Amino acid sequence: MNAMIIGMNEIAPVEALFTDVFTGEPWNDDWSDRAQLRAYLTDIMGCPNSLSFALHDGANLVGASLGSVIHWYAGTEYYIREFFVATRRQHGGLGSLLLRSVEEAIASRGVKSVVLNTERNVPAYGFYVKNGFAESSETRFLYKNV
Repeated sequence: MNAMIIGMNEIAPVEALFTDVFTGEPWNDDWSDRAQLRAYLTDIMGCPNSLSFALHDGANLVGASLGSVIHWYAGTEYYIREFFVATRRQHGGLGSLLLRSVEEAIASRGVKSVVLNTERNVPAYGFYVKNGFAESSETRFLYKNV
C-alpha cells in the first residue's frame, strides 16, 4: 500500500471517511451540516497549492492526508490540514505507512519540511511525536471568536 495523490474527484469518499473518523471519539465533531463539510474539504482540496494523498486497501479508502504546499523563506513546506485513518484501522501501522509515503512523495517534489497543528491531549499528538515530529518552542496557535 502506498499513498496516491488525489484531487477533487475523490472528495466523496474523503468526505465519508472524514465524517466517520471525526464525528467519533476522541474528536466528537459535529459535521451534520453537509454543505459546511463539503465547503471545508473543498477549501483544502480545491485550492491552487493543494496536495492531498489517499491510502487505499483495495478499493476502500482507509486514510488520507489533506494539505497544501507553502513556499516559505526557509524552503517549501507541506502543511497538513487534516490527516486521518479509518477508526477501525488505527493502531495497526497504517498512519505511519501513510505518513512515510507522503514524506517520500513530497521530498521528490523538493519539499523540505512538514508542518501541522494538533492538540496535546489527543492521541494524534503521540502519533506525530512517535513519527519524528518536534514541537516548536517558539510558535503559538492563537484564535479569537468574533
